[in-house]
Amino acid sequence: MHCPHRTSAAIRVFAAAAAVVTACACAASCAEDASESAPDRPAGQAKRAKSEQSGQPVAEKPDEPEGERGWSPPTFTERQDDRDRMVRAIRDRYGLTDEQVLKAMASVPRHELVPDAVARRAYEDSPLPIGYGQTISQPYMVAEMTRRLDLGAGDRVLEVGTGSGYQAAVLAHFTREVRTIEIVRPLAEAARKRLDRLGYDCVEVRHGDGYHGGPDGGPFDAIIVTCAAGQIPPPLLKQLKPGGRMVIPVGGRFSVQRLMLVAKDEAGEVTSRSLMAVRFVPLLRQDPTRD
Repeated sequence: MHCPHRTSAAIRVFAAAAAVVTACACAASCAEDASESAPDRPAGQAKRAKSEQSGQPVAEKPDEPEGERGWSPPTFTERQDDRDRMVRAIRDRYGLTDEQVLKAMASVPRHELVPDAVARRAYEDSPLPIGYGQTISQPYMVAEMTRRLDLGAGDRVLEVGTGSGYQAAVLAHFTREVRTIEIVRPLAEAARKRLDRLGYDCVEVRHGDGYHGGPDGGPFDAIIVTCAAGQIPPPLLKQLKPGGRMVIPVGGRFSVQRLMLVAKDEAGEVTSRSLMAVRFVPLLRQDPTRD
Protein backbone atom coordinates (compact mmCIF):
# COMPACT_ATOMS: atom_id res chain seq x y z
CA MET A 1 0.00 0.00 0.00
CA HIS A 2 1.50 3.35 -1.06
CA CYS A 3 3.62 5.53 1.29
CA PRO A 4 2.21 5.30 4.86
CA HIS A 5 4.53 4.02 7.55
CA ARG A 6 3.87 0.89 9.55
CA THR A 7 2.40 1.11 13.03
CA SER A 8 4.32 2.22 16.09
CA ALA A 9 6.63 -0.21 17.86
CA ALA A 10 5.28 -3.75 18.01
CA ILE A 11 4.39 -5.30 21.33
CA ARG A 12 5.93 -8.60 22.22
CA VAL A 13 3.47 -11.39 22.50
CA PHE A 14 4.25 -14.29 24.82
CA ALA A 15 2.31 -17.41 23.92
CA ALA A 16 2.93 -21.04 23.22
CA ALA A 17 3.76 -21.76 19.63
CA ALA A 18 0.72 -22.65 17.62
CA ALA A 19 -0.02 -23.48 14.03
CA VAL A 20 -0.10 -20.20 12.23
CA VAL A 21 -3.31 -19.56 10.40
CA THR A 22 -2.35 -17.72 7.25
CA ALA A 23 -4.52 -14.68 6.89
CA CYS A 24 -4.69 -11.41 5.10
CA ALA A 25 -5.18 -7.96 6.32
CA CYS A 26 -6.57 -4.88 4.76
CA ALA A 27 -7.80 -7.11 1.96
CA ALA A 28 -7.15 -4.98 -1.05
CA SER A 29 -9.45 -4.82 -4.04
CA CYS A 30 -8.27 -5.05 -7.59
CA ALA A 31 -7.53 -1.86 -9.43
CA GLU A 32 -9.53 -2.14 -12.59
CA ASP A 33 -12.21 0.30 -11.36
CA ALA A 34 -10.04 2.23 -8.92
CA SER A 35 -8.50 4.77 -11.26
CA GLU A 36 -11.13 7.50 -11.02
CA SER A 37 -11.34 9.63 -7.91
CA ALA A 38 -14.63 9.66 -6.05
CA PRO A 39 -15.81 11.63 -3.01
CA ASP A 40 -15.90 9.98 0.40
CA ARG A 41 -19.54 8.93 0.61
CA PRO A 42 -21.53 5.88 1.67
CA ALA A 43 -21.85 3.20 -0.99
CA GLY A 44 -25.64 3.35 -0.88
CA GLN A 45 -25.87 7.01 -1.83
CA ALA A 46 -25.31 6.20 -5.48
CA LYS A 47 -28.37 4.99 -7.34
CA ARG A 48 -27.96 1.28 -7.82
CA ALA A 49 -28.50 0.00 -11.35
CA LYS A 50 -27.52 -3.01 -13.37
CA SER A 51 -24.01 -2.80 -14.72
CA GLU A 52 -23.68 -1.94 -18.36
CA GLN A 53 -20.75 -4.29 -18.61
CA SER A 54 -21.41 -7.86 -19.60
CA GLY A 55 -20.91 -10.43 -16.86
CA GLN A 56 -21.26 -7.94 -14.00
CA PRO A 57 -24.19 -9.32 -11.97
CA VAL A 58 -26.25 -7.17 -9.67
CA ALA A 59 -28.50 -8.99 -7.25
CA GLU A 60 -32.21 -8.31 -7.44
CA LYS A 61 -33.68 -6.48 -4.45
CA PRO A 62 -37.15 -5.05 -3.77
CA ASP A 63 -37.67 -1.73 -5.54
CA GLU A 64 -39.13 0.00 -2.48
CA PRO A 65 -38.17 3.22 -0.73
CA GLU A 66 -35.35 2.61 1.75
CA GLY A 67 -37.35 3.78 4.73
CA GLU A 68 -40.29 1.48 3.97
CA ARG A 69 -38.55 -1.88 4.12
CA GLY A 70 -36.12 -3.72 6.33
CA TRP A 71 -32.61 -4.53 5.16
CA SER A 72 -32.51 -7.69 3.10
CA PRO A 73 -29.07 -8.84 1.87
CA PRO A 74 -28.79 -9.54 -1.86
CA THR A 75 -28.80 -13.09 -3.13
CA PHE A 76 -26.61 -14.71 -5.77
CA THR A 77 -26.77 -18.05 -7.58
CA GLU A 78 -23.59 -18.00 -9.67
CA ARG A 79 -20.96 -20.45 -8.34
CA GLN A 80 -23.19 -21.52 -5.46
CA ASP A 81 -21.72 -25.04 -5.59
CA ASP A 82 -18.27 -23.54 -5.01
CA ARG A 83 -19.51 -21.56 -2.02
CA ASP A 84 -21.17 -24.64 -0.57
CA ARG A 85 -17.93 -26.60 -0.86
CA MET A 86 -16.07 -23.76 0.83
CA VAL A 87 -18.54 -23.81 3.72
CA ARG A 88 -18.23 -27.58 4.12
CA ALA A 89 -14.45 -27.17 4.33
CA ILE A 90 -14.81 -24.53 7.06
CA ARG A 91 -17.16 -26.78 8.99
CA ASP A 92 -15.27 -30.05 8.59
CA ARG A 93 -11.67 -28.84 8.73
CA TYR A 94 -11.98 -26.30 11.55
CA GLY A 95 -15.09 -27.38 13.40
CA LEU A 96 -16.86 -24.05 12.95
CA THR A 97 -20.55 -24.84 13.23
CA ASP A 98 -22.22 -21.45 13.73
CA GLU A 99 -25.07 -21.73 11.25
CA GLN A 100 -25.62 -17.99 10.84
CA VAL A 101 -21.96 -17.43 10.01
CA LEU A 102 -21.87 -20.37 7.60
CA LYS A 103 -25.03 -19.12 5.88
CA ALA A 104 -23.45 -15.71 5.36
CA MET A 105 -20.28 -17.29 3.97
CA ALA A 106 -22.41 -19.34 1.58
CA SER A 107 -24.21 -16.20 0.40
CA VAL A 108 -21.47 -13.67 -0.43
CA PRO A 109 -20.03 -13.93 -3.97
CA ARG A 110 -16.32 -13.96 -3.12
CA HIS A 111 -15.41 -14.33 -6.79
CA GLU A 112 -16.91 -10.87 -7.42
CA LEU A 113 -14.56 -9.35 -4.84
CA VAL A 114 -11.19 -10.55 -6.13
CA PRO A 115 -9.30 -9.73 -9.35
CA ASP A 116 -10.25 -11.64 -12.47
CA ALA A 117 -6.81 -13.26 -12.48
CA VAL A 118 -7.58 -15.19 -9.31
CA ALA A 119 -11.38 -15.37 -9.50
CA ARG A 120 -11.30 -19.08 -10.38
CA ARG A 121 -9.53 -19.69 -7.03
CA ALA A 122 -11.89 -17.51 -5.02
CA TYR A 123 -13.29 -20.34 -2.93
CA GLU A 124 -10.04 -22.05 -2.03
CA ASP A 125 -9.21 -22.20 1.67
CA SER A 126 -6.33 -19.78 1.37
CA PRO A 127 -5.59 -16.06 1.15
CA LEU A 128 -5.34 -14.67 -2.37
CA PRO A 129 -3.34 -11.79 -3.84
CA ILE A 130 -5.55 -8.91 -4.89
CA GLY A 131 -3.21 -6.09 -5.77
CA TYR A 132 -1.32 -3.30 -3.98
CA GLY A 133 0.82 -5.91 -2.27
CA GLN A 134 -2.17 -7.15 -0.28
CA THR A 135 -4.18 -10.33 0.07
CA ILE A 136 -7.73 -11.27 0.91
CA SER A 137 -8.09 -13.43 4.03
CA GLN A 138 -8.69 -17.13 3.78
CA PRO A 139 -12.41 -17.93 4.13
CA TYR A 140 -11.97 -19.64 7.50
CA MET A 141 -10.35 -16.54 9.01
CA VAL A 142 -13.18 -14.33 7.75
CA ALA A 143 -15.72 -16.73 9.25
CA GLU A 144 -13.93 -17.07 12.59
CA MET A 145 -13.41 -13.34 13.09
CA THR A 146 -17.06 -12.73 12.19
CA ARG A 147 -18.19 -15.39 14.65
CA ARG A 148 -16.18 -13.84 17.46
CA LEU A 149 -17.96 -10.51 17.02
CA ASP A 150 -21.25 -12.16 18.04
CA LEU A 151 -23.25 -9.64 16.04
CA GLY A 152 -26.92 -8.98 16.50
CA ALA A 153 -29.40 -7.27 14.20
CA GLY A 154 -29.00 -3.53 14.60
CA ASP A 155 -25.47 -3.70 16.02
CA ARG A 156 -23.26 -0.90 14.76
CA VAL A 157 -20.00 -2.39 13.50
CA LEU A 158 -16.75 -0.80 12.32
CA GLU A 159 -14.26 -2.57 10.08
CA VAL A 160 -10.71 -1.20 9.86
CA GLY A 161 -9.18 -2.26 6.54
CA THR A 162 -11.88 -2.43 3.86
CA GLY A 163 -9.64 -3.84 1.14
CA SER A 164 -11.85 -5.50 -1.43
CA GLY A 165 -15.04 -5.18 0.61
CA TYR A 166 -15.50 -8.92 1.12
CA GLN A 167 -15.46 -8.88 4.92
CA ALA A 168 -17.85 -5.92 4.96
CA ALA A 169 -20.26 -7.82 2.71
CA VAL A 170 -20.22 -10.76 5.13
CA LEU A 171 -20.92 -8.41 8.06
CA ALA A 172 -23.89 -6.96 6.16
CA HIS A 173 -25.64 -10.31 6.47
CA PHE A 174 -25.89 -9.69 10.22
CA THR A 175 -26.64 -5.98 10.46
CA ARG A 176 -27.26 -3.05 8.14
CA GLU A 177 -25.13 -0.79 10.35
CA VAL A 178 -21.73 -1.49 8.75
CA ARG A 179 -19.01 1.17 8.58
CA THR A 180 -15.66 0.35 6.98
CA ILE A 181 -12.54 2.46 6.56
CA GLU A 182 -9.56 1.98 4.22
CA ILE A 183 -6.31 3.96 4.22
CA VAL A 184 -5.51 3.40 0.52
CA ARG A 185 -7.86 5.63 -1.45
CA PRO A 186 -8.03 3.55 -4.68
CA LEU A 187 -8.97 0.50 -2.65
CA ALA A 188 -11.69 2.38 -0.79
CA GLU A 189 -13.12 3.71 -4.05
CA ALA A 190 -13.07 0.31 -5.75
CA ALA A 191 -14.68 -1.42 -2.77
CA ARG A 192 -17.38 1.24 -2.62
CA LYS A 193 -18.24 0.67 -6.28
CA ARG A 194 -18.30 -3.10 -5.96
CA LEU A 195 -20.44 -3.17 -2.84
CA ASP A 196 -22.90 -0.75 -4.41
CA ARG A 197 -23.06 -2.73 -7.64
CA LEU A 198 -23.62 -5.99 -5.80
CA GLY A 199 -26.46 -4.56 -3.72
CA TYR A 200 -24.70 -4.10 -0.37
CA ASP A 201 -25.98 -0.56 -0.17
CA CYS A 202 -26.12 -0.55 3.63
CA VAL A 203 -22.31 -0.52 3.87
CA GLU A 204 -20.69 2.88 4.36
CA VAL A 205 -17.16 2.97 2.92
CA ARG A 206 -14.75 5.71 3.93
CA HIS A 207 -11.18 6.59 3.05
CA GLY A 208 -8.98 7.37 6.05
CA ASP A 209 -6.62 6.18 8.77
CA GLY A 210 -8.47 3.40 10.59
CA TYR A 211 -6.12 3.61 13.58
CA HIS A 212 -8.26 6.54 14.71
CA GLY A 213 -11.52 4.67 14.22
CA GLY A 214 -14.65 5.86 12.49
CA PRO A 215 -14.89 9.45 11.19
CA ASP A 216 -17.97 10.04 13.35
CA GLY A 217 -16.20 8.81 16.47
CA GLY A 218 -18.50 5.88 17.15
CA PRO A 219 -19.46 4.35 19.45
CA PHE A 220 -19.63 0.85 17.98
CA ASP A 221 -21.06 -2.41 19.28
CA ALA A 222 -18.30 -4.30 17.49
CA ILE A 223 -14.98 -3.50 15.80
CA ILE A 224 -13.03 -5.79 13.48
CA VAL A 225 -9.48 -4.98 12.39
CA THR A 226 -8.15 -6.87 9.38
CA CYS A 227 -4.49 -5.87 9.71
CA ALA A 228 -1.97 -6.34 12.52
CA ALA A 229 -1.37 -3.48 14.93
CA GLY A 230 1.67 -3.22 17.15
CA GLN A 231 -0.70 -2.51 20.01
CA ILE A 232 -4.45 -2.23 20.43
CA PRO A 233 -5.12 1.33 19.21
CA PRO A 234 -6.44 3.48 22.09
CA PRO A 235 -8.87 5.35 19.79
CA LEU A 236 -10.56 2.05 18.93
CA LEU A 237 -10.91 1.15 22.59
CA LYS A 238 -12.49 4.54 23.20
CA GLN A 239 -15.00 4.05 20.38
CA LEU A 240 -16.02 0.57 21.57
CA LYS A 241 -19.34 0.64 23.41
CA PRO A 242 -19.70 -0.80 26.92
CA GLY A 243 -20.68 -4.40 26.28
CA GLY A 244 -18.90 -4.33 22.92
CA ARG A 245 -16.37 -6.70 21.31
CA MET A 246 -13.31 -6.15 19.15
CA VAL A 247 -11.33 -8.71 17.15
CA ILE A 248 -7.84 -7.58 16.20
CA PRO A 249 -4.50 -9.19 15.28
CA VAL A 250 -1.68 -7.80 17.42
CA GLY A 251 2.04 -8.11 16.74
CA GLY A 252 4.79 -7.04 14.38
CA ARG A 253 5.41 -8.14 10.82
CA PHE A 254 8.36 -10.34 11.79
CA SER A 255 7.19 -11.46 15.23
CA VAL A 256 4.50 -13.79 16.47
CA GLN A 257 1.08 -12.25 16.03
CA ARG A 258 -1.95 -13.20 18.06
CA LEU A 259 -5.59 -12.77 17.19
CA MET A 260 -7.05 -10.98 20.20
CA LEU A 261 -10.63 -10.81 21.42
CA VAL A 262 -11.15 -7.56 23.31
CA ALA A 263 -14.24 -6.94 25.43
CA LYS A 264 -15.48 -3.86 27.27
CA ASP A 265 -17.92 -4.51 30.08
CA GLU A 266 -20.83 -2.29 31.05
CA ALA A 267 -18.62 -0.46 33.55
CA GLY A 268 -16.11 0.34 30.82
CA GLU A 269 -13.45 -2.13 31.98
CA VAL A 270 -11.47 -3.69 29.14
CA THR A 271 -10.22 -7.28 29.03
CA SER A 272 -8.52 -9.19 26.24
CA ARG A 273 -7.55 -12.76 25.50
CA SER A 274 -5.52 -14.46 22.83
CA LEU A 275 -7.39 -16.74 20.43
CA MET A 276 -4.71 -18.10 18.12
CA ALA A 277 -1.47 -17.39 16.31
CA VAL A 278 -1.98 -15.63 12.98
CA ARG A 279 -0.11 -13.82 10.24
CA PHE A 280 -1.44 -10.51 8.95
CA VAL A 281 0.09 -7.62 7.05
CA PRO A 282 0.65 -4.52 9.21
CA LEU A 283 -1.81 -1.77 9.90
CA LEU A 284 -0.73 1.26 7.89
CA ARG A 285 -0.78 4.79 9.23
CA GLN A 286 -1.00 8.19 7.59
CA ASP A 287 0.98 9.70 10.46
CA PRO A 288 2.44 7.16 12.89
CA THR A 289 3.53 9.95 15.26
CA ARG A 290 -0.08 11.00 15.87
CA ASP A 291 -1.70 8.91 18.56
